Amino acid sequence: MADTSSQFAGSIPELYDRCMGPVMFQPYAEDLARRVAECVADGSVLETACGTGILTRQLRARLAPEVRLVATDLNQPMIDHARASLGEAAPIEWQQVDCTRMPFPPASFEAVVCQYGMMFPPDKPAAVREARRVLGDGGLFVFNIWDDLAGNPYAQAIQQAVFSYFPSDPPSFFNVPYGYADASFWLNLLGAHGFADVRQEVVELPARSAKAAQIAIGLIKGSPLSHEIVARGGPIDEIVETATAALVRLGGDNPFRSTMHALVFTARAG
Repeated sequence: MADTSSQFAGSIPELYDRCMGPVMFQPYAEDLARRVAECVADGSVLETACGTGILTRQLRARLAPEVRLVATDLNQPMIDHARASLGEAAPIEWQQVDCTRMPFPPASFEAVVCQYGMMFPPDKPAAVREARRVLGDGGLFVFNIWDDLAGNPYAQAIQQAVFSYFPSDPPSFFNVPYGYADASFWLNLLGAHGFADVRQEVVELPARSAKAAQIAIGLIKGSPLSHEIVARGGPIDEIVETATAALVRLGGDNPFRSTMHALVFTARAG
């Protein structure tokens, strides 16, 4: 079966933004934007894997007006949704870019930031190497990744619900966003590709949603997981209902409450 883990298209951008954005991404976007804004007073900032612009919005609000902000993503539909959501008035440069082969000159940015995108490129060393190439000496590289499923019980509950429908051929999507929580892997990768002063911390934040179904719809229908379910002939609406019930057992409904964990890395171009 073809790898669909990075295919964010069709109805995915809208569901991703509406259902997962406020719950899973907005809180961590505020955290990353604060870290970047505290270190960058002028020059240019590059965001990779900008998705639907959740972090982009926070960066633009916190960075000084004179700071150039370039937002990129592999998937044009995500960029289109982000551009429409933020509006043309915001001073943001949008561009479809593969973060492992970027078109920017060396040393053209003071900071590179990525929210939950570093897990997706098959060639992760290339993504780190490219971030270093486009940064000037001393430039800041900030990114976060999800902790494993045990650290994100809402995702684990959804995974178990989905897997119950495909016991002999479970979808592999969860292996990507929640499968790269080995901090030593990233620390070694950063050190091997020209980064110094590398730091890592675990950031715990509450996972809060008005309705449990919002998270189930977002993580199932608003992600490439939906491709795998459809390809297997799974009853996707029924699976969403089963996942919703699992979330209600975990954290209630109206509202839903749980916790989420991320690993945040900061490094300087050496």
